[in-house]
Amino acid sequence: MTSPPHPHALLNAPGTGHRDRIPPLRPIRVVYVITRSDSIGGGHIHIRDLAVTLRARGHEAIVLVGQEGPFTEELARSGIPYHSVRHLIRAIHPWKDAAAFFQIRALLKRLQPDLVSTHSAKGGWLCPMAASLLGIPSIQTTHGWSFTTGVPRIAALCYRWAERVGVRFADRVINVCDYDRQLALRYRVAPAAKLLTVHNGMPDIPPELRAEPGRSPVHLAMVARFEAQKDHTTLFHALARLRDYAWELDLIGDGPLRARATALAQDSGIAERVRFLGARTDVAELLAREQVFLLISNWEGFPRSILEAMRAGLPVVASDVGGVSESVLDGTTGFLVPRGDVELLRARLALVLRDASLRTRLGRAGRAQYESRFTLTHMLEKTLAIYGDLTSRTVGTPQRLVPSAPNL
Repeated sequence: MTSPPHPHALLNAPGTGHRDRIPPLRPIRVVYVITRSDSIGGGHIHIRDLAVTLRARGHEAIVLVGQEGPFTEELARSGIPYHSVRHLIRAIHPWKDAAAFFQIRALLKRLQPDLVSTHSAKGGWLCPMAASLLGIPSIQTTHGWSFTTGVPRIAALCYRWAERVGVRFADRVINVCDYDRQLALRYRVAPAAKLLTVHNGMPDIPPELRAEPGRSPVHLAMVARFEAQKDHTTLFHALARLRDYAWELDLIGDGPLRARATALAQDSGIAERVRFLGARTDVAELLAREQVFLLISNWEGFPRSILEAMRAGLPVVASDVGGVSESVLDGTTGFLVPRGDVELLRARLALVLRDASLRTRLGRAGRAQYESRFTLTHMLEKTLAIYGDLTSRTVGTPQRLVPSAPNL
């Protein structure tokens, strides 16, 4: 959905709060794998940021992706080489999955990477198996488990079984929040020694893209697709009880439930205050004009959109699901609300709507939290340490799992 500034231009931009401390690593070739190319989400930007920065540091980064689309166009603009795996699709299809496996194996055999890093469920099933047969170490990065809290029970049971199969051949599993690591341990998806936590990070923005949360009237923003995961219903019901306050809501994103959300805004009597902006590539510029960021959800992993808001200096009001509490500090950088709690959401929104000084204080604390924990440099330091550990071993020898710090 979003396309933030390229990381090599902003990796150490003023305001990151620290210097680049990435440990030295011999030149390596990394192959990243993700299934979809028809949209650009958090996993896609995660890969792009890592690939661009690795290449800027003298390493090689190549992407394998199913089909072609907006993501492969973004890779081309960023100068990142990629290979389209024609049969790699999201849906389960035995014949196409088998064909994708052999195509991936042939590509890995030709490319001879030092490491394979997968970033989607289907890629996470096929690539570690192919890499293992070739003696290549592999990492699976999960951007939120498919069986997380809030997913329907029967679906979650099926997903847990599939994820156990998927991570079997991976040498390490990177979770983007500790909530996901604990979830994997609880359901025995993988042994503890395989499971690591590396929080998402993102490049900084120029000072002119910092928001002014103390301004009025208050513009609220939510960056999210219109799908079952997001809870626009609870948000609209809470806002319908706050019509005495001066506010406007910008909804950034698209998706299959957009028409339903439009009708709900009309039924709730707030349609004249809600703007549906669609999928945008200028999210950083849009957030600079907002005063409060919202993410009201049924389930989450570790949302990058919240980090974008904190980077801009916005207070955040979000559902307390998944790993959200690892970025939003309740009462310090924003407010956390239990899933589906309309009344508490209304009360927290009323607080930030009527108190400009509170918005400013929360926004400054959020910006400080971003600088101290969630810059791209922070993520790179920890990710490259894992890369170094795996690639320092002799390729083709069995990988011996050793106990390691659960939260790097």
